[in-house]
Amino acid sequence: MRFVHTSDWHLGRLFHGLHLTEDQAFVLDQLVELLDERQADALLVAGDLYDRAVPPPDAVRLLDDVLERITLGLGIPVIAIAGNHDSPERIGFGSRLFAGQGLHVVGPATAVPRTVRLADEHGPVHFHPLPYADPTEVRVALGAEDLRTHDDALRALINRCERDADDGARHVVLAHAFVAGGEPSESERTLSVGGAANVGADAFADFHYAALGHLHAPQRAGAEHIRYCGSLLKYSFNEATQRKGVLVVDLDAEGACHIEEVALRPKHDVRIIEGTLATLLERPPDGAAADDYLLARLTDTQALYDPMSKLRAVYPNLMQIERMARATPAATTGSAAGHLTKSDHDLFDAFFQEVTGAPLETEQGEALDEVLHDLELRRREATS
Repeated sequence: MRFVHTSDWHLGRLFHGLHLTEDQAFVLDQLVELLDERQADALLVAGDLYDRAVPPPDAVRLLDDVLERITLGLGIPVIAIAGNHDSPERIGFGSRLFAGQGLHVVGPATAVPRTVRLADEHGPVHFHPLPYADPTEVRVALGAEDLRTHDDALRALINRCERDADDGARHVVLAHAFVAGGEPSESERTLSVGGAANVGADAFADFHYAALGHLHAPQRAGAEHIRYCGSLLKYSFNEATQRKGVLVVDLDAEGACHIEEVALRPKHDVRIIEGTLATLLERPPDGAAADDYLLARLTDTQALYDPMSKLRAVYPNLMQIERMARATPAATTGSAAGHLTKSDHDLFDAFFQEVTGAPLETEQGEALDEVLHDLELRRREATS
């Protein structure tokens, strides 16, 4: 069986204030063409279809158009799950009706995880779509009060979906999680406020393939068959050197996988250019299109007058400027940079220790996590 693994579309995303809907549509057109050319048997979307819980109308229209072209136009089933950016209830609306047309979307986690059963000439392939497993929501869904971490929650869901597994079938799981040891990017939203976000890669060991979402850099998560395909586009300058695309997976009769990375060409690439103002004004550096989304790192040591306006005359999509010569050790190291990489929980803990002279006690830390978690859920429902 051949299927295409994609994730983290983030439809409705803003990049430095610019709507990316046209850029996303440009790349999704290529995905539809790829599915047709490769005669795929299914498309797997491992979460974060939207960038926020209440997406803008243009994003909703784009998703509707793409899914219609794939399921009705090409007759290829789509299996998708909600990610941490999505509203599970909105993503899952009408899912039982849509399943009859080949669109299998799983929103909220349920006590009995859904199985999508497809088949090829070698027999059945069972797909287990497990949406983003927020520990609090999974505790309620499963009635299991002992679930505390993302690892606990996801393993509990996996145990439920494996309970009725057919030993004669090949099994593929979809999940949206941070697998321990993964390489994060700046544009990803933190999954946990209490440091309990990591999921062990061994949780997926018994599946023939694990289609993961959340991390924006394509990568293996331990074994060869446990994979992140990466995000649809580059969503931060931190991702400028990453390759973006999808994974085409061929599952043989025994469940062994042949995995091919297929690049998708962006309408506007995300790049970092570097040089003096005068040099950059002469011509774009090799390999940099003038209309790419750019960050310019200026190496000039003298004062510059309005470099942004001057550079935008040559590079209309210049988003940001950095002055390399003015960087100091204090600007790149120490507490300021450290604060940017700390979670809200750790920042509050550090503040608490500075004020009281003692770290948070266990009960205080748990209470803080509950408050931060509630704030995160409210923020996910925000419209902007």
